[in-house]
Amino acid sequence: MPTVHSSPYLQMDNPAIMSLLRPTPGEKHRKSSSGGLLRMFKLFPMLTSGCKMVALLGRPKKPLLKDSATTGTIFGYRKGRVCLAIQDDPHCVPMFVIELPMLTSLLQKEMASDIVRIALESETKTHKKKLLEEFVWAVYCNGRKVGYSIRRKQLSDDELHVMQLLRGVSMGAGVLPSPNDKEPVTSDGELTYMRARFEKVVGSKDSEALYMINPDGAPGPELSIFFVRAR
Repeated sequence: MPTVHSSPYLQMDNPAIMSLLRPTPGEKHRKSSSGGLLRMFKLFPMLTSGCKMVALLGRPKKPLLKDSATTGTIFGYRKGRVCLAIQDDPHCVPMFVIELPMLTSLLQKEMASDIVRIALESETKTHKKKLLEEFVWAVYCNGRKVGYSIRRKQLSDDELHVMQLLRGVSMGAGVLPSPNDKEPVTSDGELTYMRARFEKVVGSKDSEALYMINPDGAPGPELSIFFVRAR
């Protein structure tokens, strides 16, 4: 993937991403008006284990919002790496789970710009699999290459714990109880999460994008996730 400028207003040089990239209306005026979920995620260092948003949201037996939106969850320990899970339905097992090669603290720093664009590029050229079935991905955040990741074949115990706690939750952000009741806070800090709904846009069999749907009606996407396969 060609080098791009690290900026919340970066120019995405990859043609496949450019075809999916949406203009964000009023970007110049949004630096101090980020939406609720992104703002909550940026406040994680200030939150404590007593702030468990999932408990406030509850765990309804039916989805809170019925529509065709995709559910995306970003979660991880404060001092550990961030995981990304994609689901068609929060009640179902994720169709895509990957541990990103970046720390939660780094992602929070990127969110200071109010706009975060994460790009995952598969260099596989066989095209025998569906795009999200590829295993090895190069990961970029706001234009900077942060490393490589491998898609999970199976959920880890911690990942399964998060998915079970958030089952039925459509959106929210906060701190989750530790999988180990005897150790509420691990050496990696507390387990944080942000879940949102995303609009899915398919450019081709080799490119897809997920645009975060802002719960507070703020204009333009705050968080965008791009999946691209080399041609």
